[in-house]
Amino acid sequence: MACENGGFIHPDTCMSTPFRIAPSILSADFARLGEEVRDVIQAGADWIHFDVMDNHYVPNLTFGPMVCQALKPHARRADGRPVPIDVHLMIQPVDALAGAFIDAGADLVSFHPDASAHVHRSVQAIKARGCQAGLTFNPAQPLDVLDWVIDDIDLILIMSVNPGFGGQSFIDSALRKIEQARRRIEASGKDIRLEVDGGIKADNIRRVADAGADTFVAGSAIFGKPDYKAVIDSMRAALA
Repeated sequence: MACENGGFIHPDTCMSTPFRIAPSILSADFARLGEEVRDVIQAGADWIHFDVMDNHYVPNLTFGPMVCQALKPHARRADGRPVPIDVHLMIQPVDALAGAFIDAGADLVSFHPDASAHVHRSVQAIKARGCQAGLTFNPAQPLDVLDWVIDDIDLILIMSVNPGFGGQSFIDSALRKIEQARRRIEASGKDIRLEVDGGIKADNIRRVADAGADTFVAGSAIFGKPDYKAVIDSMRAALA
């Protein structure tokens, strides 16, 4: 669920297909982020992926809560329907800023379990604020923590690159981890989204979906290209 003028909106309210395309603004033109968000939504984006890096947990520094708050009014379709903001925290400690991003308008907040001293408590803190909570797993990180928290989360995010920088190539071993995560979701019986971030393009998105993913983060594959809609349409065609 999402904070919106004191109410709540489910992040899938604006979902246009069973699959979700979530462009990452990490690859957008920072000088005109509002326009970039509007343009990619007009091109067919389902979610806006918001990468938060602290130059500590990962070797880069990106956006704070004020940027999220500034972009929230732009995350709407032409008819006024809101588009969920999917915040991926690559920060340590997690609890220091999760609440600030929820206040700024985050609809989903995911974090890395090794960046929290108490994973379950961090999940509870996010959900207590009315937002959906997710766990993010780096390429070499096992999924074992899901044995203890899968009943409490709404999203699993599999990193198919090492976090910290955009424009990296897809790590093929992530496909095995996506398959493992999908099996865990099915065994849980829960409605949990399975998102993949890193190196997603039109020519590999089908393989990632076949492994079990339903939500796809794409940054450099979309932003910087002359026609955002053409790229998103080609991804949807590959998924069809």
